[in-house]
Amino acid sequence: MEVNQLSDRFNKFAEECKGSSELYEHLSGEIAKDEKLLQLSSYAQDGQPVPNLLFGAVHFLLLKGMKHDLEKFYLTMVESPSEVANSFPPFKDFCLTYQPEIQSILESRLVQTNEVRRCAYLYPAFSMVYEASHKPLTLIEVGTSAGLQLLWDQFSYSYGSGEMYGKLDSEVHISSSVMGGAPPVMLRVAPPVSMRIGLDLHVNDVAEEDDFLWLKALIWPEHADRRELFEQAASHLKDHHIRLIEGDAIELLPELINTVPKNTMICVFHTHVANQMTEDQKSKLTELIQTIGEEREISHLYNNMYDERLHLDMIIDGEEQTYEIGKTDGHGRWFEWNIDKS
Repeated sequence: MEVNQLSDRFNKFAEECKGSSELYEHLSGEIAKDEKLLQLSSYAQDGQPVPNLLFGAVHFLLLKGMKHDLEKFYLTMVESPSEVANSFPPFKDFCLTYQPEIQSILESRLVQTNEVRRCAYLYPAFSMVYEASHKPLTLIEVGTSAGLQLLWDQFSYSYGSGEMYGKLDSEVHISSSVMGGAPPVMLRVAPPVSMRIGLDLHVNDVAEEDDFLWLKALIWPEHADRRELFEQAASHLKDHHIRLIEGDAIELLPELINTVPKNTMICVFHTHVANQMTEDQKSKLTELIQTIGEEREISHLYNNMYDERLHLDMIIDGEEQTYEIGKTDGHGRWFEWNIDKS
């Protein structure tokens, strides 16, 4: 990717960080003007969100124990971070000091956030799928990373109304806000889940220290609540059977579907992953869902594929139903619900 394109990426990311990460907002604006750091960023793999990857690489090395003056600006490293306005010179020095290590991470790692709070909109969406199909759900997540979102039925939820949903005694509680439209009509108790399958080009194992730290490093330094949810959800993985398969989802799906019990509803889903796919891959995945739907009942829940909205497509008894649910916050703090199923 050319330097000018990378500069635009960092300027856009600075806008995304406003009101959420003062540190990354400031650093992004400075990186956008720095040719050396833009050149370093160019080692990221094609299709990757470059700012997230660079910041994740730096954060990862800090969490691994690389000593540098930069750590005093990170809430994950010190209790009272220093003034953000002074952070860029040490950030640049850190990047140049550890350039070989950062380059290696950019070339080998992927942005694979297991953003647990996104389960806040998975819950009402899969409630809707279950009410339409009346069958246990087989979950197949594309771009699963460590598989934490496959446990959405094991968490409890609240949406500002005082009501609680899901597994009410869960140690993992997720709160979110519903913006616009009618509030979703949700099952009080989570729908039954028959199987959990995660597909990814590179599966992360939270039992492995480096994988655990990498996923933690992708969480923005100021977001202590996100880290807490990640750690709580990760502790649940050992108690549930999740089949994680490494490889290309489009190639794996046709054969995998044959192993799914016929008395279940197939639920293919992915959150903030399709933006890393090529247009050809998006078309192939959509066509594959349609082909499977000729023989099996299937749903496809996705966002950031053709627009910035959450969509749900279902094929039940040969009939297709499509819903544009609405926009979703990247960290699951809020989502729109534009479907009135009451």
